[in-house]
Amino acid sequence: MTADSGDTPDGPPSDRAALAWLLAATFLVAVAGLVYELIAATASSYLLGDSVRQFSLVIGVFLSSMGLGAWLSRFVGAPVTGFIRAQIALGLIGGFSAPLVFATYAGYGVIGLPLYGALITIGALSGMEIPLLARVLEQIGATAFRFENVLTFDYLGALVASVAFPLLIVPHLGLMSASLAFGCLNLAVAGGSLWMFRDRAGRGTWIAWGIALAVSGAALVQSERMVSALDQALYADDIILAEHTPYQAITVTRFRDRVRLFLDQSIQFDSRDEHRYHEALIHPAMVSVARPRSVLILGGGDGMAAREVLRHDQVETVTLVDLDPRVTELFRDRDDLAALNGGALRDPRVQVINADAWTWLSAPGPAFDVIIADLPDPRNLALSKLYSREFYQLMTQRLAFGGAFVTQAGSPLFARQAFWSIVETLESTPAPTAPGNVLEVTPYHVLVPSFGDWGFALARPDAAPDRPLALPEGLRFLTPDAWLAAQIFDKDTDRVEVELNSIRTHPLAAYYQQGWDYWFD
Repeated sequence: MTADSGDTPDGPPSDRAALAWLLAATFLVAVAGLVYELIAATASSYLLGDSVRQFSLVIGVFLSSMGLGAWLSRFVGAPVTGFIRAQIALGLIGGFSAPLVFATYAGYGVIGLPLYGALITIGALSGMEIPLLARVLEQIGATAFRFENVLTFDYLGALVASVAFPLLIVPHLGLMSASLAFGCLNLAVAGGSLWMFRDRAGRGTWIAWGIALAVSGAALVQSERMVSALDQALYADDIILAEHTPYQAITVTRFRDRVRLFLDQSIQFDSRDEHRYHEALIHPAMVSVARPRSVLILGGGDGMAAREVLRHDQVETVTLVDLDPRVTELFRDRDDLAALNGGALRDPRVQVINADAWTWLSAPGPAFDVIIADLPDPRNLALSKLYSREFYQLMTQRLAFGGAFVTQAGSPLFARQAFWSIVETLESTPAPTAPGNVLEVTPYHVLVPSFGDWGFALARPDAAPDRPLALPEGLRFLTPDAWLAAQIFDKDTDRVEVELNSIRTHPLAAYYQQGWDYWFD
């Protein structure tokens, strides 16, 4: 960046309006900068999984890029013009960062280069802001200027952005619109600075700002159409619902009578074959208990697991604990989605609690005859803890005498080590009421075409009763013979030596990632 002819070291004397504007600009650009960082981290988590890794990489790259930008700011001879031009560049690059990342992913399956290229550029431009603003304040002769005042407004902006992002920005704007909206915020700061220091800004800067504002404003107005177009490119079927919540991106697609649910772009069910998954998950555990009157479902916000549980006439209460209230609302209140679970979430026997499974289990509460864990795959450390020995110990404390616990355990083919790590973890979980003080575990697997070869683990404090599966009527897949076949593993899926999963070591997330990377990267 070079100086415009009007941007000289000897600027006009300080006035309160200029000082107030520059401090306000510090606050606004801090908000925008952190929002871009959070958008990048969230987008990479949605598209690549492993949120801990992605957030860590994004934060590290962004902060180091800010350091680079702070160093580069020394080469900007005219701080006013340099700050304004940095805001124009941020408005364009930051504003279009999310559309660029999603577009390249939808079109080419590429995310790394556009994501980190934009992130490094945004970080460098953001790193230039505070040094340039401090120089502008000194240049205008702000006698009350103190550098710590600039940092105070900068940190306050970061606080506001970090609180607003999950509570307001993502739920109401989504990542694409948020990116463009905060790009326009940077351009608004550039425009305010142009007006405040209009005696220093050259015509070229005004023209660049006007073009950038027109392009970004038009993109923001059309952002919903852009989102729809990119979503349609990501999914083969028609999108009937797409929302972002503080927890995840929810997408529901339909082709004729076929409905699919995606959370963070990962398929959760396909109505064409979900019965194979849910029947296998629910009924072996239910029929292994003499009187399954009270049932706890962890996850399963789509209500499919609850539908299968309610096939058993002895069930009196079903408690469903799912983190995201929007998922349970959709599958309870929308008639077309509720029809998929047979209206299970509207059944008076079903109580829906929106809470974190770990936190809810940790609190005192009743025991259950059957506990079902229909939780997301252990793609990262936050999810891996829900498959840890510590979590299973909490579960055993809520299991009634003679009860049973079952969890989905991923694919023994695609993530073989992860599957057997879950089994190993369950087998090592202390169970004070068990004869051997540990759980008796039955691993099994079935073919679910949408997922592939999919595995489960049934655990009891005592051995499962040796009797044929007394299944309820109306099942479409599971039979006693299918149950026996499900317990047989071939050489590709049979047991391997693995570590158990605990919150201290967390080998499970690495096993999971390595398995899927081997098959699909």
